[in-house]
Amino acid sequence: MPRLFVSFAVALVLLSSAWTCPGRAQSFVSDLEQEIRQRAAQIETKLIAWRRDIHEHPELGEQETRTAGVIAEHLTKLGLEVKTGVARTGVIAILKGSKPGPVVALRADMDALPVKEPEGLPFASKVKGKYLGREVDVMHACGHDAHTAILMATAEVLTAMKDKLPGTLKFMFQPAEEGPSLYPAFAGKIWGARAMIKEGALQDPKPDVVFGLHVNSGLPSGRIGYRAGPTMASADELRIKVTGRQGHAGYPWRAVDPVTTAAQIVLGLQTVVSRRTDLMKSPTVVSVTTINGGSRFNIVPETVDMTGTIRTYDAGVRAAVHRDIRQIAENIALSANAKAEVEIIELYDPLVNDERVTARVLPVLERAANGDVLLNERSGASEDFSFMLNDVPGHFFFLGIVPRDQELATAAPNHSPNFFVDEKALVVGVRALAMATVNYLVAAKTD
Repeated sequence: MPRLFVSFAVALVLLSSAWTCPGRAQSFVSDLEQEIRQRAAQIETKLIAWRRDIHEHPELGEQETRTAGVIAEHLTKLGLEVKTGVARTGVIAILKGSKPGPVVALRADMDALPVKEPEGLPFASKVKGKYLGREVDVMHACGHDAHTAILMATAEVLTAMKDKLPGTLKFMFQPAEEGPSLYPAFAGKIWGARAMIKEGALQDPKPDVVFGLHVNSGLPSGRIGYRAGPTMASADELRIKVTGRQGHAGYPWRAVDPVTTAAQIVLGLQTVVSRRTDLMKSPTVVSVTTINGGSRFNIVPETVDMTGTIRTYDAGVRAAVHRDIRQIAENIALSANAKAEVEIIELYDPLVNDERVTARVLPVLERAANGDVLLNERSGASEDFSFMLNDVPGHFFFLGIVPRDQELATAAPNHSPNFFVDEKALVVGVRALAMATVNYLVAAKTD
């Protein structure tokens, strides 16, 4: 009997016995985790090379054609079922295990930012691209190059172990997490995770659970941060147009001053958080960040435009904050005989990790990170992985990438041109995603 057939038969026997005996299942999972460690270590050099190649050739949202090509070529060589062109440039690959079982989805984002990278790294970006029609420098200033390389490596590790795994794996490489670059985010279109979902990313087959990660400049290299429940904020764009009546600034009583009215609205909006929102239930942020109006020192203008952002962690609080902002802005303007038009564009939902999945995956993350795991604070940033978690239970965790000999307080944040990834952390990300997958696939048969 050929050795390959014997190995496959042995794997099936082990799987069958593991599913009927929790003790054997745990032993079997431990063996699989050890194999994941070994295989991840063996391809670490490739993992880093992939990350550097992608870092040197960054692409903006919905323009990730080269990146998608590199990914698709790799996944095709692994023998997976590969679909390209999802939500313009997204890639999805399917790996089927040796027996029927659960479906686990893993997601990585691919897009870069319109940021100029300083010189220094031998693989620093020199790329320019088009952002909303204008030429810009492009850089992976948020670590999506690391996410992509980690998931490519995870796919290789798990594909090599497919004869020992039940169920189905879905590897999803997503474009435009940072938003589109070909048109404004407020243009009424959908992009990124929502576009992938609309085009069937979470169907055929539908995942039972979905996992994702994000590199984090607030954690030391290799440490994993986790949180159950509301973890990252929603992101809404706030726009307020105040219309008064233009006139001579020496005769302000003959005009209706939108500048003074806008100032009163800014002050009034501070009470949305301080006096109207139950902060015991959910933290909230309302920030006005731009005010534009007027053309000359002695002219009361007709209009003033303001923009800002709203951040919440609860759908009910989010709706109430929107209502309060409209009421305050419109009525303050009305009291000044002006008019306020409020537009709120919902960009990202709150990211809410499933409580049960978090409890289940936490011991796995601890083993993957050799015990170096931290309960993370809520993040004021946003992520469109939130839309996937709206449809499928799952967990999104954070991977530290600050060199261990550097003070965290001095580390450049995500989106900074000086953002830096300690590549020693990448293999921890591979272990975490692969171990979480294996544990879910095998443990689900014994629940």
